[in-house]
This record gives sequence, C-alpha cells and structure tokens, in this order.
Amino acid sequence: MTLPRIRPRTMIGIGTALEDHRLFGPSFAGDSWNGWRAVLRAAFAEQLRPEEKQFVDSVAGNRPLPLHRVRELWITAGRRSGKSRMAAVIGAYIATCISHADKLSPGETGYVLILSQTMLQATVVFGYVRALIEGSPVLRALIDTIDQNEIRLRGNITIAVHAASFRSVRGRTVLACVFDESAYWRDELSANPDVEVYRAILPALSTTNGMLIGIGSPYRRAGLMYTRYRDHYGKDSAKVFVVKAPTTTLNPVIDTDIITQAETDDPAAARSEWQAEFRTDLASFLDDDSIDAAINYSRPLELPPQLGTRYYAFTDASAGRHDNFTLCIGHRSGPKETDKIITDVLRGFRPPFDPAGVAREFAEAARQYHCQSITGDNYAGEWVSQAFHHANVCYDQAESIKSKLYLEGLPIFTRGLIEIPNLQILLRELRLLERRVARTGVDSVDHGVSGSDDYANALFGMISLAVAKKEQ
Repeated sequence: MTLPRIRPRTMIGIGTALEDHRLFGPSFAGDSWNGWRAVLRAAFAEQLRPEEKQFVDSVAGNRPLPLHRVRELWITAGRRSGKSRMAAVIGAYIATCISHADKLSPGETGYVLILSQTMLQATVVFGYVRALIEGSPVLRALIDTIDQNEIRLRGNITIAVHAASFRSVRGRTVLACVFDESAYWRDELSANPDVEVYRAILPALSTTNGMLIGIGSPYRRAGLMYTRYRDHYGKDSAKVFVVKAPTTTLNPVIDTDIITQAETDDPAAARSEWQAEFRTDLASFLDDDSIDAAINYSRPLELPPQLGTRYYAFTDASAGRHDNFTLCIGHRSGPKETDKIITDVLRGFRPPFDPAGVAREFAEAARQYHCQSITGDNYAGEWVSQAFHHANVCYDQAESIKSKLYLEGLPIFTRGLIEIPNLQILLRELRLLERRVARTGVDSVDHGVSGSDDYANALFGMISLAVAKKEQ
C-alpha cells in the first residue's frame, strides 16, 4: 500500500500526524500512546473512534466532546506519563502541520512557545522537539536554522523553548503556547508566575486565535492549573478542555512497582505525583488579604532608629552557598496587645558571599538599633555564634523550631498587628508558605518545592521576640 503524500502545513489532523511514521516516527503510533492521541484528537475536535471516546469520557469527567478546537487544553497527569515528550509533540505539530499564513503579516514571525519550570527542563523539552523535527524525513525540510533554544522554520515560524517568565513572552506574535509543569513554576519576585505568564500571553494568543496547552502533574490546591481544573473539569465548555489522568492511564507500560513503593513511603505525595490528585494535606499558610493588609506602601523599605525604642533582631544565617543570609529588626509601636509590631529593617545577602563579612555588617546594623544581641535559627551551626561573637554582638539561639515560630506568629498577621515594607522577595515568600496538615495533629510550615523562606524566617523570628518580650 502506498502512503499518501504529506505536505507540511496543510492542516494534517493531529491524530493522523501521530499515527504516520514519516512525521513523528513509529513510537507515537504504538498502543502505549493511545490515550494521548485520543485526548489530543478530542481537543482539536477530530472524530473519535468508539474506544477513544470511551477513554476521553473517563479522563474528562464525562463532559460533552468539544465541537471545535478548544482555546485552552489542560492535562493534569501523573509522573512518567510522557508529559514533556507530548509538550514537544504538540509544539512541533502546531508549527509544522498547520498553515498560519493568514495570521502573519509579510515579514512577521510567528512563535510556538514552550515554557518550562527551569532552563534545565526547557533544555530537555527542546531536545525532544529537535529530535522530532530532525528525525522526520518530511519535517526536517522545513528547518532554516537552529540555535540553543530556538528552531527557525521556513515560512517565518519559530519554535522557542524557554524557562517560564512573563517578561519573555511580551512583544511576540504567538501562535500557540505550551505550559510545561506550570504547577511547579517559581520566580524570584513573583508568587504567582503561572498566573502572570498567563495574563501576559493571552493578548498575543488572542490576535492569532492561538491555543494554550497546559501539561503537568498537580500540586497543591492553588495556582492556575488548579483553578482551571476546579472551574472546568467535567463541565461543558467551548473554550477550555480539562483532562485528569493517573500515570498508568497514559503510560500503561510503566513498572507499577515504582508507584506501589511511592504509595508506601508517602501516600499523600504519591496521590499527587502518580494518581494526578491535587494535594489535600497542603494549604497556603497566609491568605492574600492578611499579607496585603500588613503592607505599608507609603513608607521606605527601612525606618531609621529612634531613641527610647526597644528593638529586636533576628537572623536566618547561611554559609553563603545556597540560601540567603537575612536579618530582621523590628519594634512594638506601643505597650498594648493591640499595638502593632513594626518591621524596621529586613535585609538579605544572596549567595555567594562571605558569611563572616555579612555577620559583621548585620552586627553593626543591630548596634545602630540599640540591640546588644541577635537571635537566630536553632538549626544554625556553631560558626554563626562565633561569627557574631567576633563582630562583638551576642548571638542567642532561638528556643523554638521554625514551624513553631510561624504558627505562633500567625495570629499577629490574621489580627492585623504587623506592619511590613513593600519588599517583593518577602511578599513572594509569604504567599508561597505552605502549611502541611498532619494526621497527628501537629502541623508544620515550610516553603514549597523549589521555594525559599529566608526573609520570612527572619520576619517571624523577630515577631516571636517582640511577642515574648511583651508577655514578660
């Protein structure tokens, strides 16, 4: 049998493209990718076979099938289910198998963007994209040039793979955008990078009727992927199509012993990572309203020391290799329990740095605010005490562990008894703090995956000192 001639960019259906060995190779035509093909066919409003419709019904909450290609496709899937490879396939398909000539002005470049959690992950996805196009006897004829993270194709189409940032997506004509693992995106200044990238990309997609595809494993019940799941899973929508599938549903050949062991080691994490369930044991520690109410936008970042005021200094030390070395100095505004705790100073050094030099600078700052001692995290090493001793400031180790400092300081936030500066790195950390609800009844507070809490630690340590001194 002679296969029909395939010409790129003539609107080849995605199901047909995945099943044709000449386009994306034989692997995606195999039975192990049946689930992915069915989902993509449904999202692009292609005719489904009976067994495909049954599969899509099971992973899409039995909602009616889309009648037209959707504007947004969200796939929450377990680990090792082929998400990054499928992100690459979707990007390559939209760039090579669909004509965009009517959407671009002469000389204008249209972009198919694939945004990943980190540059390392973006490099992985780019490797998949490049292999797909270079390995196809049909698609490689479209290649113009290839550099570190972009494949420029004939017809002014570029596939670009980047680490997720709302700064990098503005000013481009975007034909489609793939969000890879958006539930785990992190940004140095933003607490909600997925939402901000989404807002930045929508205008670019609206001018081309472009498609947004979000693929990833779920995490806690917050963020863009969760809200899309909450609002659209199992519901009839002409624009948004949401799918939820465990690892074994999309990758039936995986070794299930791996999953069984993970469920034994950490059942809550395994339900998220392998069963594609959003975690119920994690919650935001502080709500946005409490954080926003604490910010004094009209004040400078630091307040000068005042005579007759008692100040409290707390540091979250670092050896200068990974974490920030931070210091918080504050005071109470009055003797009453309803008087606020004011954050006067919140400083930090980002690694690499000389920890002894930072200790000397922080010691000098403490003396300027009449503090004869600095308190620090009870996990800090002996070198911290020695460093501050050499800087002529006494160092006291906190009696409480970090989680206890957070939980004891929570009422200060919820009652509106704290004032903080409009310091973006602090606000980001506060919004990303997670409270883990334990079955034993002992909750813990920590930063999320790939997050940080160095500024927040120093702040809550200062709060604990101010509250303790008042009670004495």
